[in-house]
Amino acid sequence: MRSFTRFRARALSLVSAAVLGCGLAVAPADAATRIKDIVDVENVRSNQLVGYGLVVGLAGTGDRIRNVPFTEETIQAMLERMGVNIRGTTMRTENVAAVSVTATMPPFARAGSKIDVQVSAMGDATSLQGGTLLVSSLRALDGEIYAVAQGPVAVSGFKAQGAAARITRGVATSARIAGGAIIEREVPYALKSATSLKLALKNPDFTTAHRIADVINMQAPGAAEVLDPATVELRQGAGYGGPLVELMARIENLPVDVDQPARVVINEAAGTVVMGADVRVSPVAIAQGGLTIAVTETPIASQPEPFSGGQTTVLPRTSIDVDDGGGRSLAVLNGGTSLHTLVSGLNALGVSPRDLITILQALKGAGALQAEIEVQ
Repeated sequence: MRSFTRFRARALSLVSAAVLGCGLAVAPADAATRIKDIVDVENVRSNQLVGYGLVVGLAGTGDRIRNVPFTEETIQAMLERMGVNIRGTTMRTENVAAVSVTATMPPFARAGSKIDVQVSAMGDATSLQGGTLLVSSLRALDGEIYAVAQGPVAVSGFKAQGAAARITRGVATSARIAGGAIIEREVPYALKSATSLKLALKNPDFTTAHRIADVINMQAPGAAEVLDPATVELRQGAGYGGPLVELMARIENLPVDVDQPARVVINEAAGTVVMGADVRVSPVAIAQGGLTIAVTETPIASQPEPFSGGQTTVLPRTSIDVDDGGGRSLAVLNGGTSLHTLVSGLNALGVSPRDLITILQALKGAGALQAEIEVQ
């Protein structure tokens, strides 16, 4: 019999010497990005639609009527609208499934255009494979019907099982219908007649907002004004009196150098660390070491002499090994250390991603990390 127990304790020590002064490091400008890729235009957005319907034609993989009463009620209501009365009749079909139908209506979608829909089982159906969605209305939060969906569903997953084995790939209770909904109602918005338009930055920043306004005003003087770090307003005025739609077409491909604050994003659950290019470290010394204690139990059996009348006895044998990480040394990071140098130095210490998380948090606590830490 052999048992092995390992106790591992990580010791991370941070010696912050650094009151040597810190010079401001100027980060290189990022590659220029188009305005259309970093802003959202006011009211130019998608709208979420949702509906409820029935998928029919399933091969015994639909809802069990006795377990899902809303499926039975929906079937009865649908058949009554078609002139078939089955009230008081016991239904035993398992070829029908109640589903939710969702879709995203793109901005400026016109009546008659088609959009994709997603279909998901709501009851205890095991698969939607081979089914067909019956006509279902799709509504927005205002309660109005904006689209109607119908058609055969396409399932990417499958499920198969027997008496002693089962295999599943993907999700068989979720399906998609490409171009399965037709737009019946448009969202009214007269963009051409607008006299002002707001551009919302996807990542708010004072510097980026002013750069966007400066680039726009070079094309149309006086047309852009910064309202806040997240908003740049376009308006008609003395410098530009044409339609804002034409102005957007002229400026959306203009390049802008995007700026952002120094940030370190940490996902402790996954052990993931993402650092921005502007992360800087003040003069600091870092020591990273590990203390590993391994306790190994290897008991042996002691057998008595033949015909001695003795009993077999188990004798304990214990082995203890200690590794204090004596080969590790102190690493010094100079002021204004760049992201590349920081990562290279920590890699030289043999730091794992999870140890790196601890080191970065200790650097922040010591005031040596000039960046914001965001823990997810």
